[in-house]
Amino acid sequence: MESTIKPQSKGTKQLFQNPILEKLSHTHIAAPLIIFFVYSTVLLYWSITHTHLSLAVMLGMFLLGVIFFTWVEYIVHRYLFHMSINTKKKEKMQYTIHGVHHEFPKDKSRLAMPPLLSITLATLLLWGFRFILGDLVFSFLPGFLVGYALYLVIHYMVHAYQPPKNFLKILWINHSIHHYKNGDVVFGVSSPFWDYVYGTTAK
Repeated sequence: MESTIKPQSKGTKQLFQNPILEKLSHTHIAAPLIIFFVYSTVLLYWSITHTHLSLAVMLGMFLLGVIFFTWVEYIVHRYLFHMSINTKKKEKMQYTIHGVHHEFPKDKSRLAMPPLLSITLATLLLWGFRFILGDLVFSFLPGFLVGYALYLVIHYMVHAYQPPKNFLKILWINHSIHHYKNGDVVFGVSSPFWDYVYGTTAK
């Protein structure tokens, strides 16, 4: 579907007829960053005060959470955001969750998931990971959420600012290829690592 979407240099698009839903679909980048750093801080505080985990274990689980997020970011971007389109419903869903971003990549208000949806998903992850990890979740999930927050920062900067003259420039180049040259490659935003692992780097 991406091949049929022509990126616009400015503007936005109404996604919902309901004005409340439409307003909720726009998010200032600061909102999710504040939410997830606070959410992560509370979970880490709980881990320190209500579990018997050592500092080394908590740090290890936190870093594992960050790394795990980069993989989830890649998988979600590649297989959900760029799902194969074979029905009108799928086409509409794909456009709503990601296609609109490809059409209006400079729309800063749609570079992050709406806070209400983000908090809901984070809480569902807390319950799910708690079932699997037990008390380890209170240091693992903060790493995952901080990984997401760092992804949001990088994604915002890539779309809002010129590339820097340092090693981070590759992130700008990769994402520009994904948006303006070939939407079927370079799915990693915060890191190109998984593109190398799965063979989806730019040729």
